[in-house]
Amino acid sequence: MHFPKHYGRGHDEPVVFPGVRLSGIPGDLRWQDTMATITEPYIIHYPRIIAVADEAGSHVELIEFFDCVGGAMWSKHHYARSPVVKNVRCVGQTMRYLLTPGTVDLALEGSRFPAGISSCIVDKSEIAITYIGMGGGGVGAAACRSDAQGVLRSRSDESGGGKVAGSTIWLPRRQRVLIGVDDTDTPEEGATWTLVHNIARAVEDEQSVYLSHTIVQLFPVPYRTKNCVSIVVEFATTDPRGLAERFRQLLERYTLSQKTGMAVYTGFTPSEDLLAYGRNVKRGEIEPGVLGNLDDKNLQIILDGRGIIGAVAAIPFYTRYEEALELCNGRT
Repeated sequence: MHFPKHYGRGHDEPVVFPGVRLSGIPGDLRWQDTMATITEPYIIHYPRIIAVADEAGSHVELIEFFDCVGGAMWSKHHYARSPVVKNVRCVGQTMRYLLTPGTVDLALEGSRFPAGISSCIVDKSEIAITYIGMGGGGVGAAACRSDAQGVLRSRSDESGGGKVAGSTIWLPRRQRVLIGVDDTDTPEEGATWTLVHNIARAVEDEQSVYLSHTIVQLFPVPYRTKNCVSIVVEFATTDPRGLAERFRQLLERYTLSQKTGMAVYTGFTPSEDLLAYGRNVKRGEIEPGVLGNLDDKNLQIILDGRGIIGAVAAIPFYTRYEEALELCNGRT
């Protein structure tokens, strides 16, 4: 980049960058003009925060959609030290905190442990999360999260400078729903991975939030279209039945195959039996009757075309991208 010459200018005279446009404002802009468009210079708002809980309310996954990757990684590093946090992982544009419900006092210390999650309370319909931090960590704990989309209501402290500040946010208690799909295309047209993503986007609403999309490499059976993959998409929802029905309607409308399979799993974590089944399908061709041996009350078969074998096999690999994409040789 070539900067305009400004020799002879006074120190207070701004540098002009000809032709630069910002926020649709035409013409030459001066540096000080850009600050006029920042209404909250010391707050970065989280776009959305949601939480899913298991049936017993003993495990919670807090899912934060972030706008600033640096802030999200800083939180990941420090929040992991909170006793209620059992695991943290980054999935796409979300940071996911696995929590055990409870309340603790955090012994915050600048630089070493400046912020954390101090409480997770689960009731029948809501999940309350309490954050606390000092300095910039207090800004993140209070001002940045309290008005994210998905928050029902919040209570927060004044933050900024060196203050210790926190907030409590109340979120709808959601369930995890995993939808597996296979065999929607033909040798001439279509692609299952794109169709499933587009349907997931179409059915998303305030009750059902689309979280992830995972392509699962299956064993290349002779009757595959080409690459032999199936798809699982993940939602957090308060309306699992309505979500599954809307998804089914669109899938039946747009599939190009008469052999489409669709399965729905409603539960916090897929069972070990389901994972073992998925791994068997990745390792080699299986008989259709093997699927019938699965006994899982959380699993529903929605469309039972030949693709149902791969549709069910995809479910336990949601967000397990490396294992999902591994091509097995039939033995390992």
